[in-house]
Amino acid sequence: MPVVFLCGNSTVVDQDNEPWASWGQMITAFFDDRICFANYAESGESANSFIAAGRLKKIMTQIKPGDYVLVEFGHNDQKQKGEGKGAYLSYWKSLTEFIDQARAKQAIPVLITPTQRRSFGEDDRIKDTHEDYPQAMRDLAREKQVPLIDLHQMTRVLYEALGTEGSKKAFVHYPAGSFPGQFQALADNTHFNPYGAYQIAKCVIMGMKNQDLPLVEFLREDVIYDPAFPDDPDSFSWWSSPYVDLQKPDGN
Repeated sequence: MPVVFLCGNSTVVDQDNEPWASWGQMITAFFDDRICFANYAESGESANSFIAAGRLKKIMTQIKPGDYVLVEFGHNDQKQKGEGKGAYLSYWKSLTEFIDQARAKQAIPVLITPTQRRSFGEDDRIKDTHEDYPQAMRDLAREKQVPLIDLHQMTRVLYEALGTEGSKKAFVHYPAGSFPGQFQALADNTHFNPYGAYQIAKCVIMGMKNQDLPLVEFLREDVIYDPAFPDDPDSFSWWSSPYVDLQKPDGN
């Protein structure tokens, strides 16, 4: 059974409580039991801190030929300043380590550009907030001949399709009183609710298909999705967990 190891931050991690969610925990619903997902993502992590925490090392003790290593970082990496830091310095070096270690184990690395933040300009278009980190990942993927899922571009299309106001329905945007003990409005433009996480999981799957990754053979059924035409958020059905956390996850 192939295993898909997920490496990333709060946009990928298995969120414990409502109303937070990630594409990493939603994507499993689309695949059958012939494949396993192992989510090693953690809120607040950057590529180098993930490695420093020993998460990649632990993955390498379990990985086998034919497994996959999906890597999405960028949100927290860009906050690191100082000598040796930067998209084409520490970020590039750390991503290269993911690639080289996976390949040394005959596994398949896949790079995933960071999801856009909900950052609309006055023209109702998404403003880039990740500096040159997405482009650095694209350049590295090209240089190392690694499959790339450009989630940065796909989520731009998705959020603009939903619109400035409509896109709030994909994020943790809730008025006060939406949950027990919630006395202030929640307005998080980085982290998704279940609907948003579900849409982005579909984007990742389409990226897998575009890259002809064999793991799409394990889909329960074929997925056809265009982020320019997202599912209607008002018709999205979700059985909410009784467990609620009003504290925003680490990272931004």
